[in-house]
Amino acid sequence: MILPAYNEVESIEGVIKEIYEELTLRIEARLVICEDGSRDGTKEVLKRLSEIYPACIIMSEERKGYAQAIIDGIMATEAPYLLFFDTDGQYDPKDFWSFWSWIDRYDIVIGWRIDRSDSPLRLLMSRSFKFVHNALFHVPVHDPSCPYVLTTKGVADRLKPHMGLLGSGFWWEFIARAHRSGLSIREVPVHCRSRISGSSRVFELRRIPTIAVTHVLGLFRIWYETRASKSA
Repeated sequence: MILPAYNEVESIEGVIKEIYEELTLRIEARLVICEDGSRDGTKEVLKRLSEIYPACIIMSEERKGYAQAIIDGIMATEAPYLLFFDTDGQYDPKDFWSFWSWIDRYDIVIGWRIDRSDSPLRLLMSRSFKFVHNALFHVPVHDPSCPYVLTTKGVADRLKPHMGLLGSGFWWEFIARAHRSGLSIREVPVHCRSRISGSSRVFELRRIPTIAVTHVLGLFRIWYETRASKSA
């Protein structure tokens, strides 16, 4: 279970407890928590939780970004299956069992947030970006940015060397490259709850114009790279 964490002091303990207790009812699982330079006490909570749960905790003094945090998590595990799960409390661990039932037939299983609870601005930005994403890559999924993803270590290692172009849009890039590589993708409906506290740590209002421009340009670069090579 690879969980990126940035300034989630109010939610992360409950999220870790909920997901660990749900999954270990039926399978053996280990936590890989990728902390990304938090300044709100998240580090201290994680140090305490590391004495309770079997976990590899990757700490960072400086902010390295969501994409690099995920990549570091992939590099830190040799487990045959990798589950990616954000730590803001929006996702229900019980939905995992729907993912698990498909992983032997598909390379990647990704969530489809059928009841997103994000702000109108965040939803507008996501839909606009999805329009560009669909026009370039024609990926047959409804929600290519959902951070609830199950895949194999082999698939993650195959895509990892090419990842990181979209610093805050890791899953947009991951799904685009996976589809262009001919990997099979299954979408599973998931419940999307309200954040336990605060607003998005990534898509702050002041950062949205810069993120929008750099990520749209990034999509065109990914399209060009994968078009030229026919693979990620």
